[in-house]
Amino acid sequence: MTKNSSHNSGPQKAFWKTKPISDMSHSEWESLCDGCGKCCLNKLENDDTGEVHYTKIACRLLDNESCKCSQYSIRHQFVPDCIVLTPKNISEHAYWLPKTCAYYLLWKGKDLFDWHPLVSGDTNTVHEANVSVKEKTIAEFEVDEDEWEDYLWDEEV
Repeated sequence: MTKNSSHNSGPQKAFWKTKPISDMSHSEWESLCDGCGKCCLNKLENDDTGEVHYTKIACRLLDNESCKCSQYSIRHQFVPDCIVLTPKNISEHAYWLPKTCAYYLLWKGKDLFDWHPLVSGDTNTVHEANVSVKEKTIAEFEVDEDEWEDYLWDEEV
């Protein structure tokens, strides 16, 4: 397993257990992302029920191998409606977040899963636990938007 020293991992640095999300620094907030790539999947929302359905169709900027945005720092130049999740707007956007997402879990008052890189100290555990969308997505440009319903994610996201 490859360790990633960019994360302050391990129980001695478990800031998410003691610090409210509203008090987290920008780097702490960003480090909560587990790298699963699920938030970068295109979603369909039922207008009547508000229910969100994930598709297997990834944002054009998602790297299917790494589950990372290929242009994260300048993504709005390419995808203007990409949502920047913050401690201030999480309650507005939490409904569409994956139920395994650290932002969602902490917002709900729950702890992170053992496979989360901040807990495990290893950025690969999210993939090893089969929680990420690594190598499971279809590129956005390959599917006409009218056909997205044919590519719904089979499992709970």
